[in-house]
Amino acid sequence: MKPLTGAFLAMLAGLAARDAPMPTNVFPLQGTWTLVAADKLLPDGKTTRDYGESPKGRLVVDTKGRYSLQIFKSERLRFASESKADGSADEFKSAVMGSSTHYGTMAIDDRAGLLAFSIEGSSFPNWEGTTQKRQYKLDGAELRYKVPPRADGSIPVSVWRRLD
Repeated sequence: MKPLTGAFLAMLAGLAARDAPMPTNVFPLQGTWTLVAADKLLPDGKTTRDYGESPKGRLVVDTKGRYSLQIFKSERLRFASESKADGSADEFKSAVMGSSTHYGTMAIDDRAGLLAFSIEGSSFPNWEGTTQKRQYKLDGAELRYKVPPRADGSIPVSVWRRLD
């Protein structure tokens, strides 16, 4: 009887293992990131601040590559009114030009060194529904990527540090 019991238990273990969820691949950038720098490379090779001296930002990426990203210039004008609807033209301009936010999904092409943002929603409506590719480098807990050149030839560079 003991050999039959052992065979029965082995069969049950095999069935349980068959029904166990397979481990899923975790997206390599999964986690919470804080902004370290939001600079731009100028055509003459110099680097300058793009979002002020102390930019703030957060990038959150889940295990499947869904993300939410926010970058804020620390020197944005505060609104004189407590109502966002009552801002002045300068306050509105400072709020819009001093921030960059979007969410969607990310994909990585390791061989080409490209990070692709498929943008679902953005503070800049023209980005919605677009896919933007960026050269990137992941070095331990640091993520650095370059945005394609702007019309003036400058190249924005974002640097993030993983928090978890």
